[in-house]
Amino acid sequence: MTNDTASQFDATIRACKDIFLTKMKDYGTAWRVLRPESLTDQIYIKANRIRSIQGKGSHKVVENEWPEFIGIVNYSVIALIQLELGNSDDLNMDHTEVERLYDKYINGARSLMMDKNHDYDEAWRNMRVSSLTDIILMKLLRVKQIEDNKGQTFISEGVDANYYDMINYALFALIKLAELKDTKS
Repeated sequence: MTNDTASQFDATIRACKDIFLTKMKDYGTAWRVLRPESLTDQIYIKANRIRSIQGKGSHKVVENEWPEFIGIVNYSVIALIQLELGNSDDLNMDHTEVERLYDKYINGARSLMMDKNHDYDEAWRNMRVSSLTDIILMKLLRVKQIEDNKGQTFISEGVDANYYDMINYALFALIKLAELKDTKS
C-alpha cells in the first residue's frame, strides 16, 4: 500500500475516465440535454444511495459503493462541462472535444486537490468513507440552495467550486476503498 496521493489520485482518475469514455461509446453525449439542476439531482441520487448502503450495511442491487463514487466523479465533470457550454439538444458533441473538456476539469480538480492536500496535510486519510459521503451530500445541498437562488451567493463559493470538491471527495473515497480492499486481500 502506498501513500503517494498523486499517483493514487491519477490511477483512480484513469479508472473514472475509462468508464466515462466507454459509456460515451454506448450512449454518446445524451447527457448534453441535462440542465445543471438535473445533474445535481443525479449526483444526489448516487450519494444518497451510498449513504443508504453504508447505513444499512447491505444492498439489494449487486453494485456496491465503488461505481456510485465513480458516477459522482463523472457526473460532476459533466456538470462542469454543462456549466461552461450550457445544455443542448444537439447530442452529437465531438468525442475528442468531450475528452479534452473532461481532462480540463479533472486537471483543475487535481490541481485544487494538490493545493488543499498540502494545506490540510492529507487530513482526508484519517477520515471515514462515510464522512466523505456526508461531505459530498452537504456540498450537494449547498449546490441545490445556490441553484434555487438562481446562482446568487453572498459570500460563498459558487456551484463550480462545490463540483470540484465533490470530485475530490469522491476520489478520496475511491482511494480509501481501494486501500481497504488491499488490506483485506
